[in-house]
Formats: sequence, C-alpha cells, structure tokens
Amino acid sequence: MFGFKCLLSPSGVDEYGSLSYEELERAMREIASFSGLLVCHAEDPDDLMRYDGHVDASYRSFEASRSAECEANAVRKIVRLVARTGCRTHILHVSSGLSVDVLRRAKAEGLPVSAETCPHYLTLDCDHIPDNATAFKCCPPIRDLHEQDALWAGLADGTLDGVVTDHSPASADMKAGTLATAWGGVSSLQVGFRAVLTGAMRRGLSLADVVRWMSCNTARLVGLDDRGDITPVLRADLAIIRPYERFVVDATALESRNPICACDGMTLNGVVTRTFVAGRDALSGVREGNLIVRP
Repeated sequence: MFGFKCLLSPSGVDEYGSLSYEELERAMREIASFSGLLVCHAEDPDDLMRYDGHVDASYRSFEASRSAECEANAVRKIVRLVARTGCRTHILHVSSGLSVDVLRRAKAEGLPVSAETCPHYLTLDCDHIPDNATAFKCCPPIRDLHEQDALWAGLADGTLDGVVTDHSPASADMKAGTLATAWGGVSSLQVGFRAVLTGAMRRGLSLADVVRWMSCNTARLVGLDDRGDITPVLRADLAIIRPYERFVVDATALESRNPICACDGMTLNGVVTRTFVAGRDALSGVREGNLIVRP
C-alpha cells in the first residue's frame, strides 16, 4: 500500500465518495498511527456549494465554478489537520498559486506535507481553451497564465515536489456532452513529460529538472527506491530522447486506448527514439503491465 486517497468534495462518480473534515481528521490520526501516507484531492465542499453562477460553453465559466480560493481553502484546512495529527500528507494536482503559498508556509514550519501539480496546469491556460472543449475538463480546472507562473515558481523553489499526469481513462462517450456534464480528467500519459519539458525549456529550466520532478521525486515519495534515477543496480526504466527535436501531437496516433488528448495539435520538444521498461525494449512485443510493489 502506497497511500490512502481521499476527496473532500463529491466527485460526481458514485464509486468515489468524499469525507467531511471531521471524518478526515479521524482518518489522519489512524494513518499517522502507523506512519502511513494520506493522498488528498483538495477542493472545499462548502465553497463549491456556495457558487451561484452558471457553467456555460466557456471554459472560464467552468474555472469560476471551482475557484482557486476553493482549492486553497481546502489546503489550509488540511494543513491545520496535519499540524494537529502529524499525518504525512500529499496534496494532489495543485492548480493554484494560492495553494502554493499555503504549502510554502507549511513546509517552512516543518510540517510533513508534499504536493504535486500536473502537465496541463503548467502548459495550458483557461483563456485559450475553445468553448465546450471537454478534453480539457478536469478538477480542479485549468487556470490562467498568472496561476501557471506561480506553479512554475513553486516547482523551481521546491514547494511543489513533483509533476504527475493525473491521466484520464475516459472514453469518447464519457467525454461527450458539455463542460458541466462530461467526465473529468486530462489524457496526457504519453505526452505529459514532453509538454512539461517544452514549458521548462521556455523558462530556462533543464531536462534534469523535469526528470527530478517526474521521476526521481515521484519514486521517492512512494518508497520505490529501486527506480527513479539512472544509477547502477536500479531498475532500468529509460527513455532515449532528443530534447531539442520537435514534433506535433496527433491524438489519433497515440497509444492510448481512447484517442483524446488536450495536447492534440501542439508542437512539443522531445522526440523519443527508444523506451526501456526494466531493461527490456518496450517495443519488443511484451505490452502487459504488472502490479507495482515496493522492493
């Protein structure tokens, strides 16, 4: 077991329930008793209920329905519970600079918190998303360039520990409809690393930075000390990449079962020439996955 995930607000999907803050505190005390890890989706349910606007075809209307303050308020309350319980806690898919500020203060106080953001928050902005483009729907939503800048700053100074895809398995049918009704989540598993690499290079950051955020730190977070870096005796999960060579994303050509991608049509850095999984060429014909366990 790597951690225990919880949501603080209804997901809209029956199989993913949510916890009140009182229930969350009880869970945190239990998890802290055996030094476990809590993994938390942070959107405040009261803030979501208070929104009295209307989600129309514009992505801005969807973003307003799940505001940056809604996320930051939840992170503040979680941090207070971390201080009370000592529970090691990881905040999922941070989308807002307000949340980064809360996390920065929490880390300065020595609280056991960590956090991640996602490729779509770092590379897309809500003001350039077409109307009713449900491929971009996710919770928390993609925000504006000001928030994007704050997320990059949080990565650069170590407040945000990693970048994780939050990949959506949604089919075309599930993604059909409107921004108010379609399934959430952004498909980016195959192109997420290169989208972040492209954004990082534009900001004067390096390939090594992206590898740290998306491989080294993520493996370390969940205790997978047999991978995450290029070092003798570690598992050889490797990609051979040309970081300065560019390509255009074609969603229909991706390996994903569902050809839906918010990066469709984008020009990105990073042409991958070969990939190895545990030392074996990924194109050797063995395609099934396996259950990941701690070494």
